[in-house]
Amino acid sequence: MPKRASNEGTIRKRPDGRWEARYTLGRDPGTGKQVQRSIYGDTQKEVRQRLQQVSTAIDEGTFVQPTKMTVGQWLDIWRKEYLGSVKPATVISYGQQVKNHIKPALGAVKLSALHAAPIQMLYNDLQAGGLSPKSIKNVHGVLHRALKQAVILGYIRANPSDACTLPRIEKTPIQPLDSPDIAAFLDALQGDRMASLFTVDVFTGMRLGEILGLQWPCVDFSRGTILIDKQLLRPRQKGDTFRFGPLKNDKPRTVTPAPFVMQMLRERRREQMEQKLRAGRAWNEGDFPDLVFTDALGKHLNYNIVQRHFKSALRRAGIPSKSFHNLRHSYAVASLRAGDDVKTVQENLGHHTAAFTLDQYGHVTESMRRDSAARMEAFIRGLKTSK
Repeated sequence: MPKRASNEGTIRKRPDGRWEARYTLGRDPGTGKQVQRSIYGDTQKEVRQRLQQVSTAIDEGTFVQPTKMTVGQWLDIWRKEYLGSVKPATVISYGQQVKNHIKPALGAVKLSALHAAPIQMLYNDLQAGGLSPKSIKNVHGVLHRALKQAVILGYIRANPSDACTLPRIEKTPIQPLDSPDIAAFLDALQGDRMASLFTVDVFTGMRLGEILGLQWPCVDFSRGTILIDKQLLRPRQKGDTFRFGPLKNDKPRTVTPAPFVMQMLRERRREQMEQKLRAGRAWNEGDFPDLVFTDALGKHLNYNIVQRHFKSALRRAGIPSKSFHNLRHSYAVASLRAGDDVKTVQENLGHHTAAFTLDQYGHVTESMRRDSAARMEAFIRGLKTSK
């Protein structure tokens, strides 16, 4: 006989060992009988949580019967009701994936009838159309997350995207500036109005949004530290404006750069004060006061303009075109080669784990290990000679 959970009339343990929760949607208008559905799970706790979520959705009027709901309808509900804890920029990105890729291929399919084959076909078609493996992975991530919530609510029994195969992502080699390139790059910055921004960045490894959002209260000259606690986010869709936002991993960090960097910031402070005096009443910081790096009238800098200045400096230095993000890689590689341990580099870059830093810059640490072995070999030979 199947066992019922203690004090739970709608939850029971099935003969196959799984747990089942039954809920009532109402009555069939034709027969007058109750319409019941089931939720399945491996544990009693799991199905109780799912049952509670379904009951809440029914009470709030947001529940749609799985037999009638399409994938497109569910994606609309999911984006509206279940992304409250997700960053606004990520919500926008999810919406673009849904609109451009998922809905056109799967939107009209009934949610309860969705299975792995059409999802796999979508991924294959995207790859054949030239979409990169990483972009396809992003599409999969959105669809998988939406279907996972549908499983939790009992709309579908299992997540059909689990059975799909994604194209292999080939890791793109990073392109940091080596020591001669960094020296040539710094020489090419002479006279560039963004010279201080690029110089500070190459020796701190800040992301572009982080250095554009850096404010003077976060620069502690007495301690020689910089607090990186936010970034300046650019508009992602029509109607958006520039705004401050959290860091990529929501974890503020304090870095202690070389004294040279702090001196560069002192010079930048004096330069900005002179600009402010010249601008007079035309100085306008708008919604972003106390920014370290601004234009001559106090306004925040635009991403595209900074990128153009960066590429122009590379051309003057005779360095092949790279993205601004390569300054971050350059800082990481230089730090490792200068002898900083991986944990310190991880914390300075704001990576989530040291393992990620090792994976990103493993080729550098491998070279350092070979150098270490060579030094130890020289030490051993010295001992033998002494003996």
